[in-house]
Amino acid sequence: MTPRTQEERTRATTGQLLDASKRLFAAEGYAATSLETVAEEAGVTKGALYHHFKGKRELFAAVYDHEQRRLAALIDDAYRRKRDPWAGFYSGCRAFFEASLDRDVQRITLLDAPGAIGWEAMREIENQYSLKLLKNGLSEAIEAGRIAKRPVDPLAHLLLGAMCEGAMMAARADDPALATRRCLAELKSLLDALAL
Repeated sequence: MTPRTQEERTRATTGQLLDASKRLFAAEGYAATSLETVAEEAGVTKGALYHHFKGKRELFAAVYDHEQRRLAALIDDAYRRKRDPWAGFYSGCRAFFEASLDRDVQRITLLDAPGAIGWEAMREIENQYSLKLLKNGLSEAIEAGRIAKRPVDPLAHLLLGAMCEGAMMAARADDPALATRRCLAELKSLLDALAL
């Protein structure tokens, strides 16, 4: 058996830390999760944790980034399943809202992230994933003649803000599924008003 390279060992340890952190942050919340517990859950020393992450905030940011990347893949998959780019755009938005019903997603991306890493860091990460997908989807809908030609950036930012606020409202609602259905109905009305 060939010994693992340093890069393989680093990837494995980082993966263990991210997996353990996600489980703990989702179950216990950011504030109640200690780095000692993360290291123990990951099966590594606290020194190994600090070798890869400067502290809890950086570790949470990595978990948040991972979740945003995973959500972006779900959204993109839903978008690509539709032939019509505007129908795909709504389908991707719907996938975001449906994924946001998951309690782990809610806890990490909607409820704890603002306090754990702050709005600026959240937006920086979201810009790489959600905002990029929104801009691409709007551009493709314009190219296909499904919506009028317009500047994509302002519309993408407005839609991202509305969707994030809607998902956050649903996460805090007494009945998140009902709140999500209502948000999706309103979003559909907004998108229908943009369609040609």
